[in-house]
Amino acid sequence: MRKNFLFATWSGGGAVPPVLSIARALHERGHGVRVLADRSLHEEVAASGVEPIAWTTAPQGDATDPAKDVIKDFEARTPIGAFARLRDRIVCGPAADYARDTLAELRARPADVLVAEHMLLGALTGGEAAGIPVASLATTLYPFPTPGAPPPGPGLAPASGVLGRLRDRVLTQLIPKPWGKGLPALNAARAAHGLSPVDSVIDAFGRVDRLLVLSPRALDYPSRRFPAYVRHVGPRLDDPAWAGELELPEGDAPLVLASLSSSFMNQRTQLERIAEALGTLPVRGLLTTGPAVDPATVRAPGNVLVTAAAPHSTALRHAAVTITHAGHGTAVKSLAAGVPLVCVPLGRDQVEVARHVELAGAGITVSKNASPRTIARAVDRVLHEPSYQREAQRLAAEIAAETATDRAVAELEALVERTTGRNEGTPGHDTAEPSGPARTLSN
Repeated sequence: MRKNFLFATWSGGGAVPPVLSIARALHERGHGVRVLADRSLHEEVAASGVEPIAWTTAPQGDATDPAKDVIKDFEARTPIGAFARLRDRIVCGPAADYARDTLAELRARPADVLVAEHMLLGALTGGEAAGIPVASLATTLYPFPTPGAPPPGPGLAPASGVLGRLRDRVLTQLIPKPWGKGLPALNAARAAHGLSPVDSVIDAFGRVDRLLVLSPRALDYPSRRFPAYVRHVGPRLDDPAWAGELELPEGDAPLVLASLSSSFMNQRTQLERIAEALGTLPVRGLLTTGPAVDPATVRAPGNVLVTAAAPHSTALRHAAVTITHAGHGTAVKSLAAGVPLVCVPLGRDQVEVARHVELAGAGITVSKNASPRTIARAVDRVLHEPSYQREAQRLAAEIAAETATDRAVAELEALVERTTGRNEGTPGHDTAEPSGPARTLSN
């Protein structure tokens, strides 16, 4: 039976293609789908076959253009500074604007389910106020503290011994604190729509019927326990509409795919160091700059083809190694193809993703300030030590099993049917599953 889904996303770089992949899959199953999104994304939304809707009061940005980027986290001097920009400019600061726009669209054209990128707490607030089922999409590893794993974010190794467990307890208590400055704006948005306040911003992320994690369960800690409303539904492996056609560098030497962020992270220096490193190795390099960097500005040796974009899923069929900033999308596509990684994290969630790749034995990490010589040594090691390819192929088999059916679509279609048994005062929540921290944990 045809149902109507309203999606909400923002110009968040690599977070956009997985969201649109699910929207497209629902559309192809005959559902009505439209997407609230920044105008800079409307061409990409339309290319997915669904209807774009513009935000009217919420921020409008373009992550590929540093002048139009809303967050501008590349200007931050510290990771905390970068986090504060995300909190104040997307998650909490404009929550009232996102909620207002979302609720206005739902009142103009009702939907059966709201599906939002998980950082858009304002959009999720609008869905809650509308009293419809609400799902959020985490397009990376589950980003909140849970039992059975070190606190996410800093890229910590699992705790060992008394000191390690003490470290985890202390950090688990500290991690919510930087969110505190965003709580007044978030609760103001909730109050404006007749919703009760939340005690913390972290609690607000749990006020959904489903939080779908678009990441391989096999890449996370096996001992980690998640809230009962969380579902690992596997990664989205299709390429964005702007990826274009594949052109490979000439020759038959091993292919190294190199790709840093699709959004601007001031990464041209790292791209040139990677190109220089590949120039010292008997390999072919395919370096994709993404829409944020002009390929003509990147100097490269003759064995490295520099291009704005390429369909990574196709290129990875030919690749022996991927060099990546450890953005979740590129990392997981590489692992799904059985291709090991050299990670050069630049910020955001990338240190955490890189750590999980290393712990899985499927790659190694070098600093974003690494020299071309250090990068070349890392590539040579991953190319010639069989364990990296073996572990990448192990993960590929697990990802293939996890993505054999479209679990995300199945979860969202099932959510449509859950229209009874709401908690009083908390629209969109099943009485069987209280929202937020009160929910039980599951593996």
